[in-house]
Amino acid sequence: MVPAHAVTAIVNVGDDDVILGLDVSPDLDTITYTCAGAIDPERGWGLAGETWEAISGVRRYAAHSGNELGWFSLGDRDLATHLYRTARRQQGATLSEVTSEIAATWNLGFSLLPVTNDRLATRLLTTGGTTLSFQEYFVREQHAVTVAEVTVAGASAALPSPGVIEALTSAEVVVIAPSNPLLSIAPVLAVPGIREALIARMDTVVAVSPLVGGAALKGPADRLMAELGHTADSVGVARLYAEVAGTLVIDHVDAGDAAAIEAAGMRPLVTHTVMSDPVLAASLAATTIGAVA
Repeated sequence: MVPAHAVTAIVNVGDDDVILGLDVSPDLDTITYTCAGAIDPERGWGLAGETWEAISGVRRYAAHSGNELGWFSLGDRDLATHLYRTARRQQGATLSEVTSEIAATWNLGFSLLPVTNDRLATRLLTTGGTTLSFQEYFVREQHAVTVAEVTVAGASAALPSPGVIEALTSAEVVVIAPSNPLLSIAPVLAVPGIREALIARMDTVVAVSPLVGGAALKGPADRLMAELGHTADSVGVARLYAEVAGTLVIDHVDAGDAAAIEAAGMRPLVTHTVMSDPVLAASLAATTIGAVA
């Protein structure tokens, strides 16, 4: 077991948005709430035991006036996080500083770092010619539109937040979590210096495929990969990660892809990757870290 103080989580901020005037960082908050044991287990986001009086009131006003405000759900308890983040940012605090303060309040015990303190914005161009923010695509449209292109606005000028490059270069093992390669991981790699740091140590970088049997367990990763011309399977994931990671962890269901993954330039490691309970999640973590050892 790796002690919490030895762990650093570097997190995507391309999903961040301003919702009803508040700075919302969905990935940072989901990791915080999950690791604090406070996440809503059914939704997989937000806080357990949440109420929705405030956003219900917003929707009532919006319905009366005929505008679209209120499509993004903000829970009453969750509002405290966004209010605090927004107020601290207005006081001049960086996103890293605010994130550290929030993480300490929840007693996480590990370092939680936004990949950058600069504004990133994942943008999705639909085949119909409409450009959507990530939240518009994922929440408002329920990722039911066909995507022609994904870009990350602001990435080329962004700087890694303090501690990010140091963590990537000094860690014994770097794990790329089983998140959407195009929407969650690509914005991290798009920040200058991140990809280069991984390439320099790729033999000790292990990625976990988010696809099992060619399907995403949640979210649109499989469909989006196909829409953008990638094969929606573990081999397609390997082709996306081969430059930055030496090993790809895949599920037993995909054991037949091992040879093709090797041909793509990665070492396959076959195990159970479906984290249906904490014991299986811990076992996957141990196997993934042990891939380097």
